[in-house]
Amino acid sequence: MAYLAIRGSGAVNGVSRLHGEVSRHIFLPLFPHWPQDEIPVGHVTNGVHMPTWDSAPADDLWTEACGKDRWLGAAETLEQDIRRISDVSLWRFRAAARKSLVEYARERLSRQLALSGASSETVDHAKHLFDSDRLTLGFARRFTTYKRPNLLLHDPERLLRLLNNPQRPVQLIMAGKAHPADQAGQALIQEWMHFICRPEASPNVVFLSDYDMDLTEHLVQGVDVWLNTPRRPWEACGTSGMKVLVNGGINLSELDGWWAEAYTPDVGWALGDGQEHGDDPAWDTIDADALYDLLERQVIPEFYTRDDQGIPSAWVARMRESMARLTPRFSTNRALHEYTEQYYFPAASAYRQRAADKGAIGIQVVNWRHDLEQKWAALRFGEVKFETHSEQHVFEVQVYLNDLDPNAVRVELYADGVMGSAPARQEMKRVRQLTGTSGGYYVYSAALPAARPPADYTARVIPHWDGLAIPLEEARILWQR
Repeated sequence: MAYLAIRGSGAVNGVSRLHGEVSRHIFLPLFPHWPQDEIPVGHVTNGVHMPTWDSAPADDLWTEACGKDRWLGAAETLEQDIRRISDVSLWRFRAAARKSLVEYARERLSRQLALSGASSETVDHAKHLFDSDRLTLGFARRFTTYKRPNLLLHDPERLLRLLNNPQRPVQLIMAGKAHPADQAGQALIQEWMHFICRPEASPNVVFLSDYDMDLTEHLVQGVDVWLNTPRRPWEACGTSGMKVLVNGGINLSELDGWWAEAYTPDVGWALGDGQEHGDDPAWDTIDADALYDLLERQVIPEFYTRDDQGIPSAWVARMRESMARLTPRFSTNRALHEYTEQYYFPAASAYRQRAADKGAIGIQVVNWRHDLEQKWAALRFGEVKFETHSEQHVFEVQVYLNDLDPNAVRVELYADGVMGSAPARQEMKRVRQLTGTSGGYYVYSAALPAARPPADYTARVIPHWDGLAIPLEEARILWQR
């Protein structure tokens, strides 16, 4: 279905920068001989609709700082506006949000237990679980193996020590579902349930069943830290962590999906080295140890280190930066603007152009493609030569076009990118036709800075038609050998 969709589309995009990169690799077979960097898949990173996910107190806080119409127009001033909120106001806001979540979790868990036939004593005990002054972690999503929801259970005893630290205790709220056919995902939930049944764990960990929008809303509004532990690069984007931003929650996530482009050390915490390691269990162990270390050495101490006013100033500073910088950037406002500018407007313009004069251009394009199909196989390169003068490489390339209209193609010099840079592409100019050559030999020329060796560059011929997306709509390509 993806191949069918791509072949019928005028543009293709992933839903995060990394997803675009992964997709370009996946769809290489559709564009044979094209460099991976030029596979026509762009990206627009997802965003979330902030007014849907902010709590009423969060709405009040943002309204006071940025105005009620903050999401209806340009968002350029939001970052500066949020930075003006005092530490006291931000911490009071977070404390109230955590208290509200704890009350909701108690009520939901007690109702869940009552419906399952638990004793009245167990139900009553659930109404007093948790402490609204404790660091509260949240993990909620579809349970499936690539999301590694049991990474925290890699060393259960270490997790118990972390949860039950008498000076700096931690509480964890879990939620999620597995697909009915995903037995491995269901087993991951069962593993958590077995852990929670341990007397040392049950006071500080709950699993809330019947994961739905209402539960999601309360979690993203109330947790201090949102955990996300997928196996890179399997998370196309992930939007749950975006929903905590407007509510002052902080992300601790694998460098995958949206977090791979959002993360900086002053807005949250990151797992992983930004590389792919497949499903190597040894790397899962490394990530699990890193997760415990982050919690023990950075997250928990930062939350509990308070100033004279009882405020964790470093925590609040990180929270403020996350709210100010990431909330506008990962909102639907930004995403829709990028879709409009990068895709919708160009698509509308292309449609108008192709629909004009009862599709006259469409007829020309069909004829152009038919000509390419008939003549492309005989195209070839002749002599290729270069000279270096005054810090410039000057290339000359002969191309045999088999009576194809020279305007139907584009001749370029191409070099792969270096050190993460984009590939170099330089169009060559047609300077003359060689006389006495059957079918048409043309000479093309281009000058390039001598910063790179001439051997880095390869000549190529690609189809050309103004307004067509190449190679999405025509994937032929001929390389100099």
